This record gives sequence, structure tokens and C-alpha cells, in this order.
Amino acid sequence: MTAACPACAGLPEAEVSPETATGPSRALHLPDIHCAACIAKVEDALGALPGVRSARVNLTLKRVQIDAPGVADATLIDALASVGQRAQRLDAGRLGSQEEGQRDLLTRIGVAGFAMMNVMLLSVAVWSGAMETTAQLFHLVSAAIAVPAIAFSARPFFVSAFRALGAGALNMDVPISLAIALAAASSTATAFGLGAEEGWFDAALALTFFLLVGRYLDQAGRRAARSAAAELAALEAPQAVRLDGGTETVVDAANLRAGDLIRVRPGDRLPADGIIETGLTDLDRSALTGESRPEAAGPGESVSAGETCLTGTLTVRVLRAGEDTGLARMAALVATAESQKFRHKSLADRAARLYAPVVHLLGAAAFLGWLWLTGDGWRALDVAISVLVITCPCALGLAIPAVSTVTTARLFRAGLLVTSRTALERLAEIDIVVFDKTGTLTSSRATLAGTPPDHALALAAGLASASRHPVATAIRDAAVARGIAPLPVEAVTEVAGLGIEGYHDGARLRLGRAPWAVPGETGGTWLSCEGEPPLRFELQETLRPEAADTIAQLRAAGYEVALLSGDTSEAVAHIASALGIDRAEAGLRPEDKVAWVEARQAEGRHVLMVGDGLNDTGCLSVAHAGIAPGTALDAARSAADVVLLSGDLTGVPLALRSARTAVARMRQNLGLAALYNAISIPVALAGFATPLLAALAMSASSLTVSLNAARRST
Repeated sequence: MTAACPACAGLPEAEVSPETATGPSRALHLPDIHCAACIAKVEDALGALPGVRSARVNLTLKRVQIDAPGVADATLIDALASVGQRAQRLDAGRLGSQEEGQRDLLTRIGVAGFAMMNVMLLSVAVWSGAMETTAQLFHLVSAAIAVPAIAFSARPFFVSAFRALGAGALNMDVPISLAIALAAASSTATAFGLGAEEGWFDAALALTFFLLVGRYLDQAGRRAARSAAAELAALEAPQAVRLDGGTETVVDAANLRAGDLIRVRPGDRLPADGIIETGLTDLDRSALTGESRPEAAGPGESVSAGETCLTGTLTVRVLRAGEDTGLARMAALVATAESQKFRHKSLADRAARLYAPVVHLLGAAAFLGWLWLTGDGWRALDVAISVLVITCPCALGLAIPAVSTVTTARLFRAGLLVTSRTALERLAEIDIVVFDKTGTLTSSRATLAGTPPDHALALAAGLASASRHPVATAIRDAAVARGIAPLPVEAVTEVAGLGIEGYHDGARLRLGRAPWAVPGETGGTWLSCEGEPPLRFELQETLRPEAADTIAQLRAAGYEVALLSGDTSEAVAHIASALGIDRAEAGLRPEDKVAWVEARQAEGRHVLMVGDGLNDTGCLSVAHAGIAPGTALDAARSAADVVLLSGDLTGVPLALRSARTAVARMRQNLGLAALYNAISIPVALAGFATPLLAALAMSASSLTVSLNAARRST
């Protein structure tokens, strides 16, 4: 990107060859990855390269994000090729390749299914008692149908297996390809009268068919869950209408620079972050904040990429474009969140890495054992094929990432942005929820308490008209609510940190802090007028509408709730009493809040901090988990694990419920995968599972954990 500095804006950008790109953070497209073993292989290969700081794979998006300053793309791609993984420089046009992959899989599924049905019809004749020449004829016809169909439909497995073997490695597709190839080869031998009486063309095709269906449904499930990062990317407007000396020019949105003027018409999605120069509109911000009600916006107000202009035509001055927009940064955060790694996932990764040599050893042991017991090489080969197929731990590899992706996407649609890789796991362990008060449980806008005299309120409103201070805003709002017009005040001066001074009918007025406004008084906001008694204005905070319901939900779910604030004891006690919070601490400095949280965690408690201010950043960082409203300061949002995009506090209990459900679902999936292997392996070794049954069982196990991950809680 060109620097925002005006002096640099006219300089030409340096040309960077894609062959030698060495940027610090880049993404590579990985068209062939489909399981946990692939993820581990990619991350390990890149992590072993000098200069690579980190490499994180996102299975849903089929890409790896790499932090490697000074390392050329070609070096990274070669490293992946050495372990059998194809990589491509990420091109925005390739983001549709997932759809192309789906169509390719559907074609192969159709060929395999059609061939399988025809071969099964021919097999009926053999099973019904066809003998000798007739049986062999049916076997030959089956071979003519099955062999080309297998060669085409099973190609994804063969290509992946050969690539891995060529790199001296093993992956999930090696035993799968071996099983398909052995079943087809033994059946072909039978067709030519060289093997046993039974052929397994139908099993080889069924294995190919169900493996392809399982892979397609897994990808379709992830697409149905809709990666939140992909949804955010879809919000990006690819083009913009730039104003060049009054002339409208359609340009690529990525080529916008800070300071450009752009035209946004009704129905357009904003292509960049900026400030409205001219025009009035209603903005649809629901995609970013979850708030369905349109918001009015006019000159001087900020707008963000991804928002939709519903009414009116705007002229917007660009502040941030391309990868610098809030939308782009949010998309990066979501992509990171969807790649999150858990303690349970690392267990699944280790199990998936170990499976290949174990499966081959089991297959070899089954072949040798049955050959020694029966002396029948074809029967031993059938059992070995069944073992190779049935022990494929696809379910184990899907157990954790499927749940993580689905839960993160659902939370995003509900207005919660998960920004930490381990947030769900840590949220599931929470037992005490701590809230900040001002701006979190209460709105940032104070209201005037009581009913001051009309004349005094009119004087105060006249002074307050010259200030944007929250106290002045509260006084103006109170006057408007009571239908009281501000009295004219002359020579108004605002004294920073103290208050406002002016004159009405020659009498000096002061509105502000004591003792500046009223000497001898302490605390509060006072109005003084020469010749009249001073009056104290009491302000009160307004609770967020959803605050009481949020606290009630948390308490009903068994969480302890606490309130930490730097405000006075009276103010804190009032809010705590109104919300039913038993544990409240007042007058705390930021370091006191941190010490309080650390003390609870030293007792073995798991603290969730919910706060929005700079003084909450320390607590958000040291707490077991942190949540910040979308209206929080940047520092607080950066320190939090979850951001409430809409600012609605009911997202807090939702996040906790979702996290507990997600972790429980992960454990269920690991248990299902373990149970499947505990049952299927002995059955296959004992010779009770034919290659056809093994294919059905393996596909069923993968679909079971995928469906369990995607199902909604009751």
C-alpha cells in the first residue's frame, strides 16, 4: 500500500515479483488439504524453515497464513512440495476454487455411484448361483465397468497418496488408495480366472463412492456452516467510484488511498473506512454489528467498509482502504479464530499422525496372520483390505476442528466475534463473571436525577448549550424532556476540567465542579448565580436495558457475578442492588482490579472479565478469558477474547453456553471416534467385515462426528 503521507502519495509503488515475494505475513492456497494430518504436515514443514515465525492452517478456507519476513514464496512452496503438499500463491480469483472442487467431487461421485449400481446388478447373478463360464463373463463385464470408473473416481486419493509417497511420507490417502487398488486388482484377477471365486468390484466402487460422499458432505457441512471469515470477505466491495476533480472514475477498491474522495449511492456497500463529507443517509450496519435497525449518518460521521448506504448519496473521504479497513482486520481476526487450536485438538492431531504406520502394520499383520491360519492368500488379502479401510481415523481428525468452525461461525452470526484461538476452551471453564460498571453495565450517557426548579434548569441549560461534556448533555436532555427552553447566556467560556462560565442579565453564572463553581462546597456538579442560592445537580447512570436479564441468566446458570468499579461506594452499591449483584468493589484503581482478579485465580477460580475501558485492559489480559463490547476502546477490544459486535450484554451468557456446548461436543466426538475404532478394528481383524462393509462403516463414522458437530443444542 502507498503510504498515507501526502509527500509520499505521488511516489510510484515498488514492483514485487510474485516469485520473490518476501512480505512478513502472507497466505498460500492449499488445494489438496482435507484432514488434520495434512494440517500437521504443512505446519511442521513450514515451521522447520529458518526465518518462519509461525504458520497457521485454516482447513475451511484451504489456506495457510505464514509470518516469514525475508523468506521467498518459492522457498515456502518448495518446502511444502517436499512433503507432498501442493501450494499456490493466494489469488483472490482462486477463492471460488472450493466451488469448483465441489463440482469435481460431484462428478466423481456420480461416476462411482452409477458404476457401483451396475456392478451390483451383475453381482446378483453371481450371488444367485451363476457358475463357471457365466460367472466369469459377469466378472469380466464388471471389470470393464469398474476399472475405468475406479481410475477416474478414485483419482483424488491416488494423486494424494503418490504425492505423499514421493516425498517419503504417509498420509490418510495411502491406506485408502492401497485398499481400493488391492480390491480392484484381486477382483480383476478373479475375472480372468486367476484368483478366488469371489470378486470385490462392488466393494472397491462402494468404498470409492462412500469415501467421496463423506468428503463431499464434510466440505458441504463446512460450507453450510459458512466460514465467518468468508462471509466478511463477501462484504468487501470490489470496486469504488472515485472522484477525480469532479469526474467519477470506477476503480478497484484495493487501489483506494487515504484522502481519496468516493461517491456512494443508495444500495452501495462502502468499499473503505472514511468520513462523510456531504450527504445524509440511513446505514445498514447489521452485517458488522448485528443491529438490524438502520442508523442515520451525516457529514462528519465515520463510516466503515461493509456497511450499506440505504438512502441518499454520500461523498466520503477515505481514511483506510484495502487491508487497513476495520472489515479486513475483522476478517483476519475471524480467520485466526477459526484456526484455533485446543488441547483436545492436539490430542487428535497426535493420534492422526500415528495412524498411518499403525494401520499398515495392522493390515500386514492381518494378511500374514490369516495366511498362516488358513493358507488362503485371497482370503487373507480380503481381511487385510478390510482392515486398511475400516481403521482410517477420519472421524478422529474431524472431531475437534468441525466443532470449532461451526461454533465460531454461529457466534459470529449472533453478533459475537471470537478473536482468540483458545477462547472456547477457556470460556467453558469459567465459574465467576466480573463486570466493569461504567460503559459496560451502564450506558455511557448519564441522566439528571430529581426535578430541579424550572428557572435553575433553564439557566443551566443555557450554559450547557456551549459544551459537549456528558454532564452538559444530561442537563440539556432534561430541559428538553420537561419542555423548558434554555435562557440566553452571554460571554460563555468553558474552562477545561472545571466547568462553564457566562452571564445572564449581567449576573455571572457558573456550572461545574465545586469549589470552582461554589467555593466552600465539595463534590458534585453545581450551578451558581450571583444573588441566588447555589443548586447542586445530581446525575445518575442509566442501566443498559439488557443488563438485568444478563445478570439473571448468569446467576441462573450457576455463575458467581461480581462488580468492580473505580466509582464511589454509593454509585456502585446502587447499581449492584438494582441488578442483584452480591459482590461489589468500589474505588478501585486499574491495578487494584488486576490484583483482585489475580487473587481469585490464585484460589483456583476461573475469571471472565467483561469491560470496555482503558482501565479494564489489564483485567481483560490477566483474566482466564475476557469479553469487550463492540463500543469499547481499541485497547480493550484487542485484549479481549470475544467482542460483542452489537454491544448487547446478553451475548455474555450466550458465549458461555456455546463454549460449554462446544467443548462437550468435542469430547463426544473424540469418544465416538475412540468407540468406533475399539469396535471396528477387532471386527476387521477377526474377518467379519468385508471390504464393502468396511467402506460403509468408515464413512458412517466420519459423517457421525460431522453431524454431531453441526447439530444445534436443544
